[in-house]
Amino acid sequence: MLVLSRKANQGLMIGDDIEIKIFSIDGDRVSIGIEAPKALRIVRDELIGEVGQENVQALSTSLTDVYSAIGRIDNK
Repeated sequence: MLVLSRKANQGLMIGDDIEIKIFSIDGDRVSIGIEAPKALRIVRDELIGEVGQENVQALSTSLTDVYSAIGRIDNK
């Protein structure tokens, strides 16, 4: 892992098309901006586990549960 120190209004480039900018630092909070191609998915790391859990839960949902949730009980 590369560890860099940056000040407010400084940034860094990843490759030719991803720019990370430090906008402000307030105590233990850092406000950053990321400029990257729209096709690149950017997700906060704390959400990755949550999304994974929701995907597993969605895969284990039965059709009966889905029909019940939308108010259709006859399963047709």
